[in-house]
Amino acid sequence: MGGTILGTSNKGDPFHFPVAGPNGAVEIRDMSRRVVENYHRWKLDGVVAIGGDGTMNIAIKLRELGLNIVGVPKTIDNDLSATDLTFGHLSAVQVATEAIDRLHTTASSHHRVMILEVMGRYAGWIALRAGIAGGADIILIPEIPFRWEPVFEQVHRRSRRGKRFSIVCVSEGVEIPGHGRVVRSLDARRTDPRQLGGVGDLIARRITEGTGQETRVTVLGHLQRGGSPTAADRVLATCLGAMACRLLGAGKFGMMAALKGVDVVAVPLEDAVARQKLVSPGHDLVRVARSVGTCMGDE
Repeated sequence: MGGTILGTSNKGDPFHFPVAGPNGAVEIRDMSRRVVENYHRWKLDGVVAIGGDGTMNIAIKLRELGLNIVGVPKTIDNDLSATDLTFGHLSAVQVATEAIDRLHTTASSHHRVMILEVMGRYAGWIALRAGIAGGADIILIPEIPFRWEPVFEQVHRRSRRGKRFSIVCVSEGVEIPGHGRVVRSLDARRTDPRQLGGVGDLIARRITEGTGQETRVTVLGHLQRGGSPTAADRVLATCLGAMACRLLGAGKFGMMAALKGVDVVAVPLEDAVARQKLVSPGHDLVRVARSVGTCMGDE
């Protein structure tokens, strides 16, 4: 099953913990000492930290406070540098791909440009993989700055060929030319307070203005984060969890289970957060997308 059986959330950073004051105002406090106290009070042998870069950064800090910790990489964004895949990612890609499949029907019937806005924050892996799998005509990701002219031209080119519709798969973290990222709201309770969202609406307006074609937007939002995981994700999660158990049993703390090629290995937690794993503009998947005629917005 997806989700968390512990009820944990991304607002639970003990080093940046929101506490409501008597007047209702939220104050951010360092509650890490309470974590350490509970760890010893419950006589825990170790903790398995399951999550993305934020979770692994917290795990490193708690390790420095004396806790026995191993990590397991779980995030739909797939942005941890020390592992080839994080579980949750392929399930999110599957949901986005199915959405593109369904949008094709309406787009072709109504002769519209259909935009699908997907998650991923600053990494474009979900948009890139789902866009290729679903046959999107335009894929826009944060790592490749785009210009309006190539996007408009792709829509016009398809119209000239008798295809009076286009599918655009856009990552929520895309920067709009002359505007930057679209931030829906700020949440001081999060370590990164910026909540992205809304870029699809802005792009839709500009495409309508630049091409004259009617444009509609679908924002998948949290649909990507729930439901039944794919078989590949279930196998990957099981393999990574088994490695975490072996690390705990062997007393090899401060490590994270990771997928390297076809092997599950142990890597230092510090390696997992050394840099954010973003899509290189020269990545094989980008070249594949271009080779089948997909517009990446830059040429």
